[in-house]
Amino acid sequence: MGRVPDLSRMRRDYGARGLREADLAPTWVEQFDRWFADAVAAELPEPNAVVVATADADGAPDARIVLVKGYDEYGFVFGTSYASAKGAQLAVNPRAALVFPWHALQRQVRATGRVERIGAAASDDLWDPRPRGAQLAAAASVQSTPVDSRDELEARLRRLDAETPEGKLPRPQVWGGYRVVPDRVEFWQGGADRLHDRLRFVRSAAGGHGMAERGGWVVQRLAP
Repeated sequence: MGRVPDLSRMRRDYGARGLREADLAPTWVEQFDRWFADAVAAELPEPNAVVVATADADGAPDARIVLVKGYDEYGFVFGTSYASAKGAQLAVNPRAALVFPWHALQRQVRATGRVERIGAAASDDLWDPRPRGAQLAAAASVQSTPVDSRDELEARLRRLDAETPEGKLPRPQVWGGYRVVPDRVEFWQGGADRLHDRLRFVRSAAGGHGMAERGGWVVQRLAP
């Protein structure tokens, strides 16, 4: 076993690209469009991967990575099992925090807000493009529940595969989409000497010190 590195000395210097208020798009979704396009152009692996943090009724936090499958001015959309751990947590505490960790660009996008289920038709639109194998895995697995072994999971999948016609599967009623409707969206750009740039869009009702109005939202610079 190799020597454990000294984590206190692990540090990467960031560039001085910067993020200034004058360069910010008029809305958070337009700014996200710009940065997401940069992440795609940079060929980052799964640029739509996002950390989703939730909490249960007692406030105990939990987090995992999912793939965002759509976004617009109303929020970010992802699909999952309603019976999963995050589904159970969102049922009793319908708020979440998101982090897009674009390390190669020295950027993060963070968002917080309420969470709502999307409709059945919109959930179908998330389910239908999934490959049959991914549909089988989602339908055969009771997400987040303990299983005795991987063999058991694979056996469930084989049985379901044999029992269903070829082609795509219908969406299970327990699976669907969620939308995170943000009230805050922060754009974080790494800076030289750890003097990072942090600009945050906040819904106007949550306004306060150091903010400038932008069409129903305000923008605030945060200390790094």
